[in-house]
Amino acid sequence: MCGIAGWINIPQANYEVLKKMLERLRHRGPDDSRTFEEDGFMGGMVRLAINGLNNGNQPLFSYSNNTILLYNGEIYNSPALRKNLEAKGIKFNTDSDGEVLCHLFEMEGPKCFDKLDGMFAAALWDRRTRKLTLARDIPGEKPLYYANHPSGGTAFASEIKAFAGFPGINFTLDRQSLADFPTFLWIPEPQTVFSEVKALPRGHYLEISADSQTKALPYQQNRSHEFFASEEDAVAEIRKVVDQSIQSRLLSEVDIGAFLSGGLDSSIIATRASQELSSLTTFCIGFEGATDPYHGKADESEQAEETANRIGSSHHTIRVSAKDFRDSLESFCWHGDQPFAVSSGLGILQIARKASEIGIKVLLSGDGADECFGGYSWYRHLAAEGTKVDAEKNEDPILFSHDTGINERERVERVSRLPGPHRARAWHYYATEEDKRALFGTDFMDGIKSSTRIFSGWKSEPSWTPENFISQDRDCYLPFEMLRKVDRMTMAHSVEGRTPFTSPSVLALSERISYPMMTSNGVLKKALRAAYSDILPKSILHRPKHGFNVPIDLWLRGKWKDLLMDAFSKQSALSREGIIGPDSAELALAMSRNPRRLNGHTLFCFIMLNLWLEKSYGNYC
Repeated sequence: MCGIAGWINIPQANYEVLKKMLERLRHRGPDDSRTFEEDGFMGGMVRLAINGLNNGNQPLFSYSNNTILLYNGEIYNSPALRKNLEAKGIKFNTDSDGEVLCHLFEMEGPKCFDKLDGMFAAALWDRRTRKLTLARDIPGEKPLYYANHPSGGTAFASEIKAFAGFPGINFTLDRQSLADFPTFLWIPEPQTVFSEVKALPRGHYLEISADSQTKALPYQQNRSHEFFASEEDAVAEIRKVVDQSIQSRLLSEVDIGAFLSGGLDSSIIATRASQELSSLTTFCIGFEGATDPYHGKADESEQAEETANRIGSSHHTIRVSAKDFRDSLESFCWHGDQPFAVSSGLGILQIARKASEIGIKVLLSGDGADECFGGYSWYRHLAAEGTKVDAEKNEDPILFSHDTGINERERVERVSRLPGPHRARAWHYYATEEDKRALFGTDFMDGIKSSTRIFSGWKSEPSWTPENFISQDRDCYLPFEMLRKVDRMTMAHSVEGRTPFTSPSVLALSERISYPMMTSNGVLKKALRAAYSDILPKSILHRPKHGFNVPIDLWLRGKWKDLLMDAFSKQSALSREGIIGPDSAELALAMSRNPRRLNGHTLFCFIMLNLWLEKSYGNYC
């Protein structure tokens, strides 16, 4: 695990530039730092030592020494890959899991990436062709960004902040990305906050030579989308594949911990991990006197402690208040890297800090189970049918989870009348186009496209089936929100977050589970519950879905109200940059008080964008 940075064919850059890039990534790898330079290529890494502790420093070299690897991640099937390579006569120089990638790439080129069960962002330099290949894992767990230089070269880094001050690049705020931000709480890839910087899409590779660049290409092979013939077959395969994924993600030479909420997903992972490991440390967050507007009581620590006692883990409950999370907002902003407002990440940040303090370098997370097995509350309504309307001319501002002023039946009926792309947005996301036109300045919104375009073209009407909506969440919500949150907030404290439910094998499996096998009669994640009914108590198996929801709406009406007013004041960075309108402060206050609508997450986006402009943007100017 590490952070990587470098470039090809940029004469203006030198070792001092690379040194500064790596310094900004130090939180991703405090244990070591190395660099490599040759023929117009310069790269480096900062290392968090998890495997190959004694000899796994990078760069790593192929058997011919013609391929040089700098990479961030873990290859969980490396023991099997290593065995196969050794059978072919390949001799290994290190115990690092990453060395298998060097040798495989030398033998097979980009086809090798599809053989990897793991999370990775890799930079592979070919000495013979003087070509750089960048590659990123299928789930999208590990980040990798690149920026084309005006001189014709390309720079790359694990985080955007590493590019700050890069010679010759003038960083321009991408207005479309900023306008999308309040809809999603994040900026959709491959776009970023800057027009000059792009994210390498998950499951893609990019080849760059000294005089040209090809576009990013997918390397993932076609998977079977044929549904299981029976629920019994699905349940058996789920147990097999998920167990394998959890077990493989225990590959570590250091102690392992796990997030534990007391719900189904984290309980499956913690229970199975505790059965495989000699010891396991678990962590949960406990809110002090807060109410979750979606599910009622926000504190799940009691249920988590019951599970910890049952599996015998060494458990830590971290009690937090509105003040604790407020005090961590600047750190949350910095490590979000670009504008990011997924408030549940504040809890991960707190847990990662505690884990780091007691010497835990790896944390297992239950993220991904909802998208793979049908866990979100609105999934039970996906089969609802209605009369389609022309949403391009009459975009309905209904948001299923946030328009609380009307009953659930009416919300379902109104959402179900929308075409597929608009329904996908309404089920899951936040600010409407109407909200954004009111809060952003008129000039700022000039020429801005609707965020619904993210879903348009993903599936053509009338092919939006319940499975399509869930699959779209796997392609968009899961990597851009959940996995981004886990990576950035654990790495903030030099801890590696691992998500067994997002392994390539689990993702492929999930495409074969039909909607009735995921949810029926109001029961969510039906097949997953059945797959683990023998090791979990009924109190967990039958417990309703309860996500980790930070009570943002409550705090913005009370202890965080001044943050809202500061963000929309005439003196704020949002005002100075001409991003918000002159009457937006009054509207924002009214939105925070609206008894019929939960607008907290939308407004929190503007608070975080203002903080990012105040604290981070200046580093690039």
